[in-house]
Amino acid sequence: MKLRTTVMPTASLFAVLLSCAATGAAHAADAAKGGDAQAARDKVSMCIGCHGIPGYKASFPELYHVPMIAGQNAKYIESALNAYKKGERSHPTMDAIAGTLSDQDIADLAAYYSNLK
Repeated sequence: MKLRTTVMPTASLFAVLLSCAATGAAHAADAAKGGDAQAARDKVSMCIGCHGIPGYKASFPELYHVPMIAGQNAKYIESALNAYKKGERSHPTMDAIAGTLSDQDIADLAAYYSNLK
């Protein structure tokens, strides 16, 4: 009987530790998918020249009102950038910029701009 009382608590402890490890790994994977606003600070220079100027209008290829993206929903920004990258949306400047972005770049930029006011 003594063996059973030692094995059961040890097995229970092992099960708890295993579930914590699995949860931690899953959380780390989720964090890797998300954007990092701090990492985007080095990536915003290509955006701020147009999207950071209130009332800015681009004149290439035609007169186009450039939207402010500060405070925009992160999922929307990701969706728009991915659409430009895939050719589902088109603007020469955005096509060129989005085409150079990795999935992590897009997530980082979305996190950065969604946190601005």
